[in-house]
Amino acid sequence: MGLDDKIKNAAEDVTGQAKEGAGKATDNERLENEGKGDQMGANLKQAGENVKDAFK
Repeated sequence: MGLDDKIKNAAEDVTGQAKEGAGKATDNERLENEGKGDQMGANLKQAGENVKDAFK
């Protein structure tokens, strides 16, 4: 896995955490759920990259 992919996945995860936190703080359920979705997407991408690395 390239360093660029790791950075992108980490940035997406942090963005998701920020959205989730902002959604909780403002009682905005849509924003909170969007943040959780972003985090899940980043985690899935990371898992996929880990599988590719395992077969190298």
